Amino acid sequence: MYDYFNGKLIFKAPTHVVLDVGGIGYHVHISLTTFSQIKDQENCKLYISFQVREDSQTLYGFATEGERQLFNHLISVSGIGPNTGRMMLSSITPEEIQSAIINGQVQVIQKIKGIGPKSAQRVILELQDKLKKQGPDALIPLPIAKQSVPEEALSALVMLGFGKPQAEKVLNSLVASDPEQTVEQLIKAALKRL
Repeated sequence: MYDYFNGKLIFKAPTHVVLDVGGIGYHVHISLTTFSQIKDQENCKLYISFQVREDSQTLYGFATEGERQLFNHLISVSGIGPNTGRMMLSSITPEEIQSAIINGQVQVIQKIKGIGPKSAQRVILELQDKLKKQGPDALIPLPIAKQSVPEEALSALVMLGFGKPQAEKVLNSLVASDPEQTVEQLIKAALKRL
């Protein structure tokens, strides 16, 4: 529903902020990782994960798109709720979590408060393949600078859910055969091959 909020930080705490966006103050829960990235800012952009439960509607904000993406992966695991997901991202960095999941390091995940051995194994079991598909640089934000036609096509294919290495391989062969294709032509041709 919400992608991001960009506004003035009215209040900052290690667990939440109040962000004024167009005269409306939003109470947004954050991780310690996000707090460390925004603590010196007056204005900031937070990527939002809007969680609706029977008894609450809660906003979770993240300084980077990658951290939000990892949070959404974590809470998709049975037994991991939004508060536990936020606790995980506050305990160790998103990069450390991603690395531990990809490499199957149960003990690293298990060290996080509220995560027992079974939950740690479940997180790794359910997310390992997804995170491997995304590649090691999935948490690095995509550059906002003007992208080349193949880079733009690659970004689109990754957002559609295709693995980065596989999509890159297909796009490279398409560009080699005809370097003058538009983004749309590249994506359509790649979709036929993926």
